[in-house]
Amino acid sequence: MNFFRGVIGGQQAGAQPSGVETIQKLCDRVASSTLLEDRRDAVRALKSLSKKYRMEVGTQAMDHLIRILQTDSSDSEILGYALDTLYNIICSDEEEEQEDAQRRQEDDIGAQFTERFIQEPENVTLLLTMLEEFDFHVRWPGVKLLTALLKCQCAQVQGIILVSPMGVSRLMDLLADSREVIRNDGLLLLQQLTKGNAAIQKIVAFENAFERLLDIITEEGTSDGGIVVEDCLLLLLNLLKNNSSNQNFFKEGSYIQRMKPWFEVGDDNSGWSAQKVTNLHLMLQLVRVMVSPVNSPGATASCQKAMFQCGLLQQLCTILMATGVPADILTETINTVSEVIRGSQVNQDYFASVNAPSNPPRPAIVVLLMSMVNERQPFVLRCAVLYCFQCFLYKNQKGQGEIVATLLPSTIDANSISAGQLLCGGLFSADSLSNWCAAVALGHALQDNLTQKEQLLRVQLATSLGKPPVSLLQQCTNILSQGSKVQTRVGLLMLLCTWMSNCPIAVTHFLHNQDNVPFLTAQISENLGEDERLVQGLCALLLGICIYYNDNSLENYTKEKLKQLIEKRIGKENFVEKLGFITKHELYSRAAQKPQPAFSTPEHMLFDHEFTKLVKELEGVITKAVHKSTEEEKKEEEVKKTLEQHDSIVTQYKELIREQDAQINELKEQVSTLASQKDQMQNTITQQLSQIQQHKDQYNILKLKLGKDSGQSDSGQVNGLQLEELTLLREELEELRKQHTLLNTQLAEKDTLIASLKAEGVQSSDGSTAAAENTELLKELESLRVQVQTQAAEISQLQRERQELQSRTEAMTAVSGEAADLAKVTKLENRLSTQTAETNRLQEEVRTLTESRAAMEKELAAATSTATILQTEKSKLQQEVAESKKEQDDLLMLLADQDQKILSLKQRLKDLGETIEDEDDLDARDQFDEDDDDEEEEDDE
Repeated sequence: MNFFRGVIGGQQAGAQPSGVETIQKLCDRVASSTLLEDRRDAVRALKSLSKKYRMEVGTQAMDHLIRILQTDSSDSEILGYALDTLYNIICSDEEEEQEDAQRRQEDDIGAQFTERFIQEPENVTLLLTMLEEFDFHVRWPGVKLLTALLKCQCAQVQGIILVSPMGVSRLMDLLADSREVIRNDGLLLLQQLTKGNAAIQKIVAFENAFERLLDIITEEGTSDGGIVVEDCLLLLLNLLKNNSSNQNFFKEGSYIQRMKPWFEVGDDNSGWSAQKVTNLHLMLQLVRVMVSPVNSPGATASCQKAMFQCGLLQQLCTILMATGVPADILTETINTVSEVIRGSQVNQDYFASVNAPSNPPRPAIVVLLMSMVNERQPFVLRCAVLYCFQCFLYKNQKGQGEIVATLLPSTIDANSISAGQLLCGGLFSADSLSNWCAAVALGHALQDNLTQKEQLLRVQLATSLGKPPVSLLQQCTNILSQGSKVQTRVGLLMLLCTWMSNCPIAVTHFLHNQDNVPFLTAQISENLGEDERLVQGLCALLLGICIYYNDNSLENYTKEKLKQLIEKRIGKENFVEKLGFITKHELYSRAAQKPQPAFSTPEHMLFDHEFTKLVKELEGVITKAVHKSTEEEKKEEEVKKTLEQHDSIVTQYKELIREQDAQINELKEQVSTLASQKDQMQNTITQQLSQIQQHKDQYNILKLKLGKDSGQSDSGQVNGLQLEELTLLREELEELRKQHTLLNTQLAEKDTLIASLKAEGVQSSDGSTAAAENTELLKELESLRVQVQTQAAEISQLQRERQELQSRTEAMTAVSGEAADLAKVTKLENRLSTQTAETNRLQEEVRTLTESRAAMEKELAAATSTATILQTEKSKLQQEVAESKKEQDDLLMLLADQDQKILSLKQRLKDLGETIEDEDDLDARDQFDEDDDDEEEEDDE
């Protein structure tokens, strides 16, 4: 102990050893000492020196410290010292106070030691094992050390933890620790662990992380909570961002519903703490992650639906219209509401119904647009409102119609401010940013909606007193010609391009003004500065739209004349070069990346995301349209007409073949139905034959019994036997009567089926199949007739046997009467008369069955005659099918001639240098040939 006091403690006589020498001696002591207390003191001394002599301790002592972790795992105190020392080596706690250069140097040192520590993956696995130790002095330093390792070498440590058995599960146990410091540092550890690793994110999510994190957020007070809530939200963002599997798990687990209480903001919104602002900002980001436009459309739609159903959207709209909310929270809330309603018709309809708490109440859309066109509002807030308006109109034709309707003369209300009035006011205000935002917003009201483009042509504006009103389209071109700021002109040109694309009526209105085309050609042909190149490109795009969507209704500005004008005044190559200025602009690619407008300064707001899609779609077709000559266009139109005629003929044949296929399928279904009915009838006949055989066997047994007992004189036994036999006979006759009824029913069904086949056979195109079916039906009817005759013979046989039995019974009754007394004879006679009456009744029933059998034979003869007639009609139908096929062959010959003409026309076009891109005619002809081959194969079969 004197040694350590000499190293660490008070002054000693003589020269003091240097830090390097002291560390060397301590390392030797750790390596060579046999006593645990000596090693513990040496490690404690290394810990105290590790901050000041970080490099020296790390270089000399790291291997010894790792060996301590491996060998002295039973002593928690020395483990804690070793872990703290390793943490000090890898991570410097004084980084925030250092300069940037020194901080980078310290980071490099930490990365080197981390690389050395993880060279052996067993070291990280050993550290994970130590985290299972509940002792605070081991677990807490272990959490901090593993966090430091992840900060320095994140990907490598993640890979080791991922392959370590139960590695992630051990770290998830930290969230359940009752000691808050370990739980909070465990959150920081999981934040580092889940960065950029989707596999670990999935494992953490399925380890019930969502449930635990949401519980912690609730326990800590949600948005009013402290730094722990922030850490939980950051971890949730790591787990959900760009991870569709976890997002789906979060939604399916009904965790979206648990987010609603986060946004319950009271009436008093004054005095928000910085931590509350941070927490609420992260909560809004978490909502946006679930409905981000980069997610798959199906997943986004399901999350939007869940947010509406649980009331989360309603809660966000409440914050949107509340007073006293900080500006950055209000901006982020607007962006969040934007993505919750984007593309969801139900959510968009709800947002349209939200009113601000003003007197009188105003729609939330109007209140937001007032902020957008107000130049005194913050720039980021105005961008957020524009994004919200764009999302409200995205794939929402109903909303687009409502916005445009507020501009039409019949719907304008002079007593209230409408969305359309605000947009027009912003469009023509002195603020260039308001001009741009209003133009883009109005363009989204026309996006992919031809009806609203035509409706907007009706809008008339009163420019000044005493002057007639002008159309909105004309006023836009008037402002363009006045030479306003670049941002204003870019916004107006984007609006005009969106308005006139795919709308020939709007193009005609634009060209009707004689000043518009000269203005565009002048703008394009001039050699202006760098700032004006974008305006030139947009003017070229607008002129190209006037060519491509021109319906040639104005004689002075037909397609051909506009192209001649470009060739004379501008030059085709120069025109295409100016058109390419749009996509070459540096801000174009930035706007094309995502729908949300994200600009650092107002001057950078030049392009809209949806407009970049329009440019990409139109640039190629406009270039091609400008380069084409009139003759080429005429030839192309002729070829198109010829191809359309060819397509119509092919379509007709396809329809005919489809109808024939449908008829054949119906006949096949009928055949299969008849086959199944035939099988059922055969099974029924087999069962009936088996029952008849059983009845015969029973009757033979009764005859044998009567023969054996005929010599006996016991009248009681004789009459008892006679009663049993008569009972069996009645049962047999009853069974035969039922079978007879069943056969009548089956015969009626067959007659009905023959009648239906006769009616449908006239419409069938396959006569041979129907004839075969009738032949099978005749065979089945013949078989039924044979069965009926057989059963009739059996009934006659049974009748004769019953009469013989009756005569024998009367003889036996006479013999027994001589031996019995008068009372018995009287009783027996009564019973015999009763049995005689029953026998007469049974004879009557047999006679009735015989008559029914005769009627059935007549019906069978009629059915046979009907089948013969039907077969004759089938033969006629087969002949008609052959004639129809001959007519089809003639039509095919005509079609082949037309194909040959088309091929010659194409060859002429190729000889003239025209490239034929449309190959639909070849595909259609190939499809037709395949269908025709299939039809011939079916006819052959």
